[in-house]
Amino acid sequence: MEGSNGNWNPKLVGILVGLALGAILVFAGTLNAFFVALLVLAGWLVGKYSAGEIDLDDLYDRYLRGRTKGHR
Repeated sequence: MEGSNGNWNPKLVGILVGLALGAILVFAGTLNAFFVALLVLAGWLVGKYSAGEIDLDDLYDRYLRGRTKGHR
């Protein structure tokens, strides 16, 4: 399951996540599968942030700072 550099193979991770979401869709329904996918995405984002791959200050500067100028 691990690649040559010790990291997980992204294709295999995608297959496993797709398999899990497909099983949830079949057994629990569409709405539950959507919520599970949403939580998987949130967990992925938290993991990337904790690994230092996402800089929240940069994202704030890029997307929100320009929109809040002049608004009160």
